[in-house]
Amino acid sequence: MKRYTVICRPDPQSEAIKEKAIGELNEKGYVMDDRKPEIVFVIGGDGTFIYAVHHVRRLMGVRLGEVVFYGIHTGTLGFTMDFRGEEYREFMDTFFERKYTEIKYPLLQALYGDKVHYGLNEIRIENAARTQKLDVYINGEKFETFRGTGMCVCTQLGSTAYNRSLGGAVLQEGMDFIQLTEMAGIHHSKFRSLEAPFVLKGDTELEFRTDNFASALLGCDASVFPLEGVNSVKIHICPEVWVRMLRGRSVSYFERLKSLF
Repeated sequence: MKRYTVICRPDPQSEAIKEKAIGELNEKGYVMDDRKPEIVFVIGGDGTFIYAVHHVRRLMGVRLGEVVFYGIHTGTLGFTMDFRGEEYREFMDTFFERKYTEIKYPLLQALYGDKVHYGLNEIRIENAARTQKLDVYINGEKFETFRGTGMCVCTQLGSTAYNRSLGGAVLQEGMDFIQLTEMAGIHHSKFRSLEAPFVLKGDTELEFRTDNFASALLGCDASVFPLEGVNSVKIHICPEVWVRMLRGRSVSYFERLKSLF
């Protein structure tokens, strides 16, 4: 891996680490390539990492299977990075000495009409303008009819993000599950849905059907897309696309949880 790019959060500490890393990489024969990198150095936090994944895939047009991400956190520990800013020397030495291991994160895929969108943390169907009715199908079988603001489907990685704020369960690292969590569901004597987070096997396909998606949005991590004129959205783990990341050292998942929450 010789071609690289750097994506960093726009703050003084992150920018300083970026300039230092670029200098070292260039000295050792690495070549900066913002068009077709083999490795993406991410400097910032978990949000920066998610931004980097979407930036590389959508804006740079690089196939995710052809690039690997390696990050340093300039805030708290986070879930996608093993080193803090003050551990810069160890971070770079680990890379140069190839003392890392590679792991893969799954991506959720949303399909409707001729559109395809991806989410690393979660994909949401949300409607802040009016009550959204959704018929929920699991692997082609109708499960329930939901009424409320919307639904959130998350990966294991995303279980500690928006899903957690909705009251969803935190899923331990390494579990091959997705989770379905309601967003402000309406429940009374005339209609009621499950009302609890639902943890499902990783190969589950969810489908959300409705007569009217007016004012509704599809949220894929930080991006949103209108659903006007759509009657069905299918969401599942994409079997062909993974996010590759280098881990520089072993950090307990529970230590990460304690440091953040």
